[in-house]
Amino acid sequence: MKIAQLAALIERIPPRRYGGVERFVNYLTEELVRRGHDVTLFATADSKTKAKLISSAPHPLREMYAADTTAFTLLNVAKVYKNSARFDIIHNQLDYYALPTADLSTTPTITTLHGPINPENKQIYEEYKNQNFVSISNAQRIGADHLNWVSTIYHGIPVENFQFGAKPKDYLLYVGRISLEKGTHIAMNVAVTLNKKLIIAAKLDKADIDYFNQYVAPRLYNKNISWIGEVTDNERNKLMSSALCLLHPVTWPEPFGLTLIEAMACGCPVIAFREGSIPEIVINKKTGFVVEKEKEMIHAVEKISSISRPACRKHIEKNFNLKKMVDAYEKLYYKIVNEKPKTHAAQKPQENKQR
Repeated sequence: MKIAQLAALIERIPPRRYGGVERFVNYLTEELVRRGHDVTLFATADSKTKAKLISSAPHPLREMYAADTTAFTLLNVAKVYKNSARFDIIHNQLDYYALPTADLSTTPTITTLHGPINPENKQIYEEYKNQNFVSISNAQRIGADHLNWVSTIYHGIPVENFQFGAKPKDYLLYVGRISLEKGTHIAMNVAVTLNKKLIIAAKLDKADIDYFNQYVAPRLYNKNISWIGEVTDNERNKLMSSALCLLHPVTWPEPFGLTLIEAMACGCPVIAFREGSIPEIVINKKTGFVVEKEKEMIHAVEKISSISRPACRKHIEKNFNLKKMVDAYEKLYYKIVNEKPKTHAAQKPQENKQR
């Protein structure tokens, strides 16, 4: 099958450090190539892939500090659909940016939504509700039942690439992005209350600097709190395999949370707030704890020795492995291609014949 993977340009594929969506695109693309599909990846020029690569930006937009990043993104969309006749299917990883063009294309598109549907973007999804949407958790669909959801496909990872740690050290871990919605300050509160070491392996975006200055920076003087910035895959996996547990005190409806399955693959239990997809990923009291408040997170850390680290690993091996994810996408591609595309461009000639 000839498949186009339309990626975001914020980071390269795969990312050097931070980038959950980019890691997902890399895993999916490389496995599809390995299975014999003819895959073209639309991404940054410095991306590393065995697929054919077409670029719309020389470097990740985050590194370029471009004044107008949308222009690069729209160029990426344009290049995909200008070449759409070459593909059996287009897999859109850009959320709503590609929807208007996809609706005019005779080549079917599926869109994996990586973010939440909120008041700001709800109208554009409503406008193109008949497109083929894939959710990455069931919780992601809440409030958007009107969209044409064709499947829920959980992320999967190559578990064999994640180092298992049977004997953890006595530190807590926070991974990802420093922001209010990720609850960085809550993880710090937990560590300070318990007088435990907390390693923060996370990036800081410009949009979150005010939050950082007010809620995070003043606490970095605490001897137990260590912010080490962004880390590579290998560095992250080593941290996870040795951590007592991963703290994930999100304050928003998390659509998935790739770091959760990565941590558990390393044998690291997860303690997370009951938001969005969390209860679909973490088995409460078996692979970690799903809690409601900060006080409960503190108590959960005190009980973390009751969680079996091998059970965490087995949970990911069974439910969130790469083969299971790619099997599901491969099956969906064939299904969509064999059905009549639900696009304006494809339907219009038929409508004219009926008149």
